[in-house]
Amino acid sequence: MTSDHGRVLIALGLVGALLGHACARRQHAEVEPAAGDWRSSPEVAADDRSRCAHEGRSDREIEETASARAARPNIRRVYAIVGQGEDAHRVLQCREVDQNLDGVKDVVRTYDDNGGPLRELADTDYDGQIDTWTTFSAGRVSEIKVDRNRDGRPDEKRFYVRGKKLRGELDEDFDGRTDVWEVYAEGTLQRRGVDVDRDGKVDRWDRDEIAFRAAERRERAEEEQRDPARGDAERGASDAGAPDASVAPPPR
Repeated sequence: MTSDHGRVLIALGLVGALLGHACARRQHAEVEPAAGDWRSSPEVAADDRSRCAHEGRSDREIEETASARAARPNIRRVYAIVGQGEDAHRVLQCREVDQNLDGVKDVVRTYDDNGGPLRELADTDYDGQIDTWTTFSAGRVSEIKVDRNRDGRPDEKRFYVRGKKLRGELDEDFDGRTDVWEVYAEGTLQRRGVDVDRDGKVDRWDRDEIAFRAAERRERAEEEQRDPARGDAERGASDAGAPDASVAPPPR
């Protein structure tokens, strides 16, 4: 009887051990990070390379939030406390984002005293170096500079007026000098100047004929809407000057 009782206790002990091991495995599986989760990265930067100035400032308030796909806060907003007493309020001064969730801030945008955007710096290829510089005017993009060869210097510049692209300057051979100039109308490329002999001057202008003709048609349609009689007259003159396809040419 005693030996049977001992065997029962041993069996119960084995069952308990197996159940405990199974529970431990289940708990481990529950906390195992999903693929792409920031916790699965072998290294999470202790320094997120913040570019928002806020350290040691009592007139700044920090707000940390997480985007929809982030497991921890990856967006930081820094506000200035403006005014005193009942008039005190927050004004956004700086916003930075860790876009690829590697623990390092990749984009930082600064704002003026009214909360309008001023400048933005971005590391678009996540190599730790800024490669895109954006400037704003009256809340709209006015200039974008891009470093395409990772040497820390912009070799492509785009200029905007009221949010529409006006012109571009490119350094195609990365020698530090512009050798291609682009001219836009309503955001559409109209012509492209090329410095062939690398003397800093345009040697050849290439025009986008398709875009040019489309712009002409658009302007003509706008003119006809403003003055239908003029459009009819122009079409009539054009028809009068065109040969009559129904009349055979005289024999030679």
